[in-house]
Amino acid sequence: MAVLGVDGWRGSWVGARLEGRSVTLLALEDVAAVLAVPDVELIAIDMPIGLSDDGVRACDVAARRLLGPLSSSVFPTPVRAVLATDDYAEARAISRARTDPPRAPSAQAFQLVKSIRALDDALGEPPTDRVVEVHPELAFRALSDGVRDRKGSARGTVQRLQALRPVMDVEAALLGAPVGVPVIDALDACAAAWSAARLARGDGECVGDGAVDSRGRPMRICW
Repeated sequence: MAVLGVDGWRGSWVGARLEGRSVTLLALEDVAAVLAVPDVELIAIDMPIGLSDDGVRACDVAARRLLGPLSSSVFPTPVRAVLATDDYAEARAISRARTDPPRAPSAQAFQLVKSIRALDDALGEPPTDRVVEVHPELAFRALSDGVRDRKGSARGTVQRLQALRPVMDVEAALLGAPVGVPVIDALDACAAAWSAARLARGDGECVGDGAVDSRGRPMRICW
């Protein structure tokens, strides 16, 4: 059984195809390429799927609570109406008009809007259980309580490598990574792949209140 973990990377995507302990890292140009990776049972992607129309998602709140000191890695998800614009000022105005109390996306969260829109468009209707929203930090938390420092730091990088070694051949995957893929995104994709394998086996966990969005997509984060 092969699965795919996916992390956003500079407007494109890094994929980690996991089969047994073997991991292959892929540079994927767009969502169509992600969905076209052959022979994978489930795709776990670090990108919001279910989008609120008018407020904060319960799954984001729960994920931040679980992550504690690393909670800042969970960005507040923009409301669905924000997908209609690529202008940050307009996005802030739209969000404030739709939320109570008024809330606007951070500049960092707004950078995800194009990727969220591309994924939302590609998934179409009806929603599919083959593509699931995950968050790598929740996976690392489940893998090891030794992951305590922020990703990208020297300590945080080694902690994440140590967490992944027991479940996959992560160093071999990094050595074979496509040119230019950053180690942060590669490790996040590997963590997403581990989550995908758990979910495919029926062993995964999710946070959320069971709500679905206006397109029928679940507002949940799994690992």
